[in-house]
Amino acid sequence: MPSNTTPETRKAAKAAKLAEQLKLFESLPPYALVALPVVCAITGRSPASVWRDVKAGRCPAPVKAGPRSTRWRVGDLRAA
Repeated sequence: MPSNTTPETRKAAKAAKLAEQLKLFESLPPYALVALPVVCAITGRSPASVWRDVKAGRCPAPVKAGPRSTRWRVGDLRAA
């Protein structure tokens, strides 16, 4: 993203990306991985609530996709 973008432009771009990911969620295979914002949008919970639900066993545990990347399997989310 160019350095001269405004915070509003970046926020709109993030919202558009999330909307696209949510639109494609039903067509993703069970082994596909999604990020925390998608989990929050699907469950209607805040990031802190999602992590509390994981700790309490109400939400599936995420997997590490990299050293600084945590994702959830689509199949696990659908089963929950």
